[in-house]
Amino acid sequence: MPTLRDLMETLHARPDVASAVVLGRDGLLIDAAGLSAADAEHVAAVAPGIAQGADAMGAATGDGPLGTAVLELGRGLAVVSALSSDVLLVVRLAPDAAPGPLVRELRRHRAALAALV
Repeated sequence: MPTLRDLMETLHARPDVASAVVLGRDGLLIDAAGLSAADAEHVAAVAPGIAQGADAMGAATGDGPLGTAVLELGRGLAVVSALSSDVLLVVRLAPDAAPGPLVRELRRHRAALAALV
């Protein structure tokens, strides 16, 4: 059976992925690939705020909590995916990568990914 480390290595090996971070909604870093330890900790610290904002928007519109969000940042794209009610996955895409294929795979395999954490 694959492990969380296997997942992180597989994600980071994709040509469309620059880095990946798995974290708790409390901001605790669980695992990361493609970032320094300090950068991974920083991503883990700020990502829960993104999820909280998305959950609040979903509550206000009646659409429910965050599933997946694609963020367009100044120099690239990032995907924030809720693997479960307690665990988030943040993936920074490689330059010029399209988010569609990754988003489809994350949505399709969400339950299997959550089971690894």
